Formats: sequence, structure tokens, C-alpha cells
Amino acid sequence: MSSVKTRTDRLETRITPELKELFQEAADLRGVTLTDFVISTVHDAAVQTVEQHKVIRLNRAASQQFAQALQAPPKANAALRTAAQRYRKIVLVK
Repeated sequence: MSSVKTRTDRLETRITPELKELFQEAADLRGVTLTDFVISTVHDAAVQTVEQHKVIRLNRAASQQFAQALQAPPKANAALRTAAQRYRKIVLVK
């Protein structure tokens, strides 16, 4: 069974002739069609953008601090206890 996905959706945009010429030149340099170049480039940019917004990257010190906070969280202060009670009252009311 083939795993090739059929392209059924369409995406259209208006661009300047200069921009189209630039895109076409880049596609030619890669040896791909303009359509394939645009799809590949937009896909890469979309994946990178989503990853940047979903993934939290920590340096070593911050990573260790985060792990320590998870393993031994500080005790709840009065403000946190009040907020938790308010949350239970508002959200958990049936």
C-alpha cells in the first residue's frame, strides 16, 4: 500500500513579479519546481515557528533548578492557599 499523500487543498496568494522571480530563481537553484520550493520552504518555517512556541529550552542551571523545584516544591504560602480555595470554589463547583 502506498504512503503517498494526495494534495487536495489549495493555497493561493498574490505576490509581486519581483518576489515570484526570486522564488523561481531559488527553486531553480535547488532543482525543484516553484510549487515544491514554496511548499518545502513554508513547511520548514511553520515547523520551526510551532516548535519555538511549544518547546521550552533551558540551560543547564535552569534545568537543574526546574528539576529541583519539581522534586522538592516549596510549601504553599497564604496567597497560594487562598488562590487554590478560590479556584476550587469557582471551577470545581458542580
